[in-house]
Amino acid sequence: MKPSGSSLPAIRVGIGGWTYAPWRDNFYPAKLPHSQELGYASRQLSAIEVNGTYYSSFKPPTFAKWRDEAPDDFVFSLKASRFTTNRRVLAEAGESVTRFVDSGISELGDKLGPIVWQFMPTKVFDAEDFGAFLALLPKAVDGRQLRHVLDARHPSFMTPHYLALARKHHCATVFTDSPDFPSFADLTSDFVYARLMCSDAKFKNGYAPQALDGWAAAAQVWAQGGEPADLPRLEPTKDQGAPKDVFVFFVNGAKEKAPAAATGLLQRLGFKPPV
Repeated sequence: MKPSGSSLPAIRVGIGGWTYAPWRDNFYPAKLPHSQELGYASRQLSAIEVNGTYYSSFKPPTFAKWRDEAPDDFVFSLKASRFTTNRRVLAEAGESVTRFVDSGISELGDKLGPIVWQFMPTKVFDAEDFGAFLALLPKAVDGRQLRHVLDARHPSFMTPHYLALARKHHCATVFTDSPDFPSFADLTSDFVYARLMCSDAKFKNGYAPQALDGWAAAAQVWAQGGEPADLPRLEPTKDQGAPKDVFVFFVNGAKEKAPAAATGLLQRLGFKPPV
């Protein structure tokens, strides 16, 4: 089985979705048809996190269309359906998990990135139930290896027991800079997934220049197999490990600034948009 994105650069940076009215004034060229927004955005960024798959079901032709509109060396991260995670007993989500994974996401081919399983902010960590849920996540679909990301949003997940479960099932766990959700940078898989949510409208690029410098440095440390020393964690920093793929998405705060923040970070990482 070929891992999704195995031939792609180690650090990918993007935004959440590609349809947002304010971006038509500060990111997309004037009068660009809405039908061409994905084609344009996917050539300025190296990844997009698709939020629509959290709320709605899509058919295989839609995933194939996205695949064909984006250039080579681009990745779509997909939020799994909310029906899989917004439930009292996660262990009973098997049918919903299967329905989402078998909905046609493999049509993205090499452009299929991580799947994000986002939990309600009110969902309290229950080790037995959560472990049963993680056991439901398939390792592959249609011969293509899957990467799973856990977006836990209740403080009860800030425990080594959660980290141990994520590592057992080879799942990454979201790091965020938001004070509204648990923020810890402990590594639990062979890739890193950051969702940055504190963009500020007062800055041209959503973040102060020195802040983007810092995120560029953090992404490079992660990619090299290290752990940035200045980020919060639950456990002590580990020794240098194997290189890791890194995914960084600007997804909240002053959302109108997300593309500028992403392109600002990409510039610091030496990204050159495809011709």
